[in-house]
Amino acid sequence: MSLNKRAHIIVIGNEKGGTGKSTISMHLAVKFLQENYKIATIDLDGRQGTLSKYISNREKFNNDNNAELHIPEHYKLSPLNFDDIDNIKKQIDELKSLVSSLSKKFDAIIIDTAGSNNYLFSQGYKFADTLISPINESLIDLDIFADVDFDKKEIGKANHFSEFIWEIKKSIAMQKKPFLNWIVVKNRVSHINSKNKDLFNLLLIKLAKKIGFRIAGSVRERVIYRELFLQGLTVLDMRHEKVKLKMSLSHIAAKREIRALAEAISTK
Repeated sequence: MSLNKRAHIIVIGNEKGGTGKSTISMHLAVKFLQENYKIATIDLDGRQGTLSKYISNREKFNNDNNAELHIPEHYKLSPLNFDDIDNIKKQIDELKSLVSSLSKKFDAIIIDTAGSNNYLFSQGYKFADTLISPINESLIDLDIFADVDFDKKEIGKANHFSEFIWEIKKSIAMQKKPFLNWIVVKNRVSHINSKNKDLFNLLLIKLAKKIGFRIAGSVRERVIYRELFLQGLTVLDMRHEKVKLKMSLSHIAAKREIRALAEAISTK
């Protein structure tokens, strides 16, 4: 992560639910905090509030165990009804003001977005220096980026989400900001090799070349992520004296995956 006078803004987003956005947001925040960066987080999916719950669980763990695990400065916004035009405009202005203020005080801001498009979703992406889009290792999930001919193994027309990111790239260029560093991460990757898995990887590479994103490693499907959420913990906390959980080879591998993802942010 390259730092300057303005915070590096990392948006975690995919126009699909259930891809592990909040888990990745939390692990990246803790990773950078452990490296002594000043980190703020913003949950734009306030109604579901998975990241907010994660951080609340972490605060409870600290209080219950007299621990001092790193916690980012956190903010949560919930989308309003679409017909509440005046308050929507006010909330967007408040979000812009919040990001501007935090950018002067923190090294990085991590923004967790909803799995469906709304005005907060759209606005959040416009702040991005780096966009991380987790994708489940499923052929069906490729459709969010483009039409795919699975029989011919060919990529067709870009779909709504890719077109939306193209508009975001143009918006960023008009702001005279550096180009968007778009990273797609294979999430919840299975341990089992199969023909579908090989086809998924082949098509993802073709998508990357056509649509314009980078593929950065993968995060395997691990039960430990769901278990740690309940205590607000991450795989990066396993060696802390207050965390009474034994390290396994799986935990070590998971830490490497998070480290590789963090390193990808500073590699363009």
